[in-house]
Amino acid sequence: MGISIESDTFSNQDFVLFQQKVRDDLDVLKKLLANPEFGQGPASLGAELEFYIVDQHLKLLPINLEINAQLQDPQLTVELNRFNLEYNLSPQPYKGSPFVAIEEELSSAIRKIDEAASLHSGQVIPIGILPTLSIKDFHDQTMTDIPRYRALSNALCKMRGGPFTIAIDGKEPIKLEVDDITLEGANTSFQVHWRVPANQFADYFNAVQLVTPVVLALSSNSPSLFGHHLWAETRIALFKQSIDSRVSREQRWRHPPRVFFGTGWVRESAWELFAASAALFPPIIPVIGDENPYACLAAGKAPKLEEMRLHQGTTWQWNRAIYDDADGGHLRIEMRFLPAGPSLIDMSANALFAIGCALAVLPDIKHLTTVLPFNYAEHNFYRAAKLGMDARLVWPSTTQVQLHEEPALQIAKRLLPKACQALEKTGLFGSEIKRLMSVIQGRIEQRMCGAKWQRLVTNHLLKQTSKEEAFAGMLAEYIRGYRSGKSISEWGIPL
Repeated sequence: MGISIESDTFSNQDFVLFQQKVRDDLDVLKKLLANPEFGQGPASLGAELEFYIVDQHLKLLPINLEINAQLQDPQLTVELNRFNLEYNLSPQPYKGSPFVAIEEELSSAIRKIDEAASLHSGQVIPIGILPTLSIKDFHDQTMTDIPRYRALSNALCKMRGGPFTIAIDGKEPIKLEVDDITLEGANTSFQVHWRVPANQFADYFNAVQLVTPVVLALSSNSPSLFGHHLWAETRIALFKQSIDSRVSREQRWRHPPRVFFGTGWVRESAWELFAASAALFPPIIPVIGDENPYACLAAGKAPKLEEMRLHQGTTWQWNRAIYDDADGGHLRIEMRFLPAGPSLIDMSANALFAIGCALAVLPDIKHLTTVLPFNYAEHNFYRAAKLGMDARLVWPSTTQVQLHEEPALQIAKRLLPKACQALEKTGLFGSEIKRLMSVIQGRIEQRMCGAKWQRLVTNHLLKQTSKEEAFAGMLAEYIRGYRSGKSISEWGIPL
């Protein structure tokens, strides 16, 4: 989040000063965006992958601080809970074969992390929600003990003023109450950053929002929690509820939670998204940097806008606007909806499919967002999260007279060749497009994604053994598939 966080206690005056700095940053951002030259430059990609750390019995292993201290890798960071790590990949130019570079860097990083974990009889796994989790894994020693997470936890718990309620329906509904935010750490994701032209940010962002449900339906990889079969992408519901700091009054008048899909289509610029975050959500970590953003702007430098970025980093829209002062200042779309796993090529394919679909609808995005009210886009998002490949989505087109529902797989099948055509007009190699889009084609043909595979294997094992052993056995097979390097549609169902 930019600013170093060394404290977890703050005064009322800290919050007052922080909010003023955020307002100053927003004012400067508006001035930056008014310059047609701002944010122009070649497209690029970045990514962050979150892992679980497990022991030889595939149970949680809380050693992220030990691994981080041992490796001293600036690209490796500890996450909220002691059993999670995150690796931040090097930015790649959006040309040639950027995902080959991402996968090679990840493979090298995973080998090093696994070597460090092996000293504790551990390993890391990319998977949306670990199937062997138990509610007993979440207690007062679960959270990583550093100021950033203590401050985050203290603020959210204080705002909530009581326990957090987890209520997720599905085949085996679950409902429970927890007193802290550690269940947020049960979710791991593959977060992709896509640099886009600042003067076209609204159209690019809306295009990503529109296609997100289709991509999510094919990418879901989190079908269970604590032995309950729930949503295809249970992570979407769990993340939202685990840090939902709204009091009952705010929920009654439908104030958005801090984890949300959006509040509407972006009308003009990225400024709307940053301003909305400041208006909707009170600050929780009021740490102030040394920069005078007006002085930076007057000097012709790209200001860091640290307070605005810090605040934006404590609101979790599933597709989030990112401002970065690097390279003269630019804007990115952070796609946060993609789960970790199943394999490296699957994650690359998910990301490129999202970008390709967004580029495919981009020329018509103003029409499509006019005929599709935003509440239907939000409806699509939660339908895809709940039902995965079986979801039916309300989908617009340039020719239809009325909106109607279609199977998500049917929409994906129609979008795939258009996505390939759009990607071919960019600087990517044809081999990169073919390699990754064939993964999506395989999923559509096999009607297989990570969530469906996990359910099929678990249900097969349940015929022979207990629920706990079935989930552990499925996870063992999952790890074999992940380490094979093959896409999920090639894993098969072990019988």
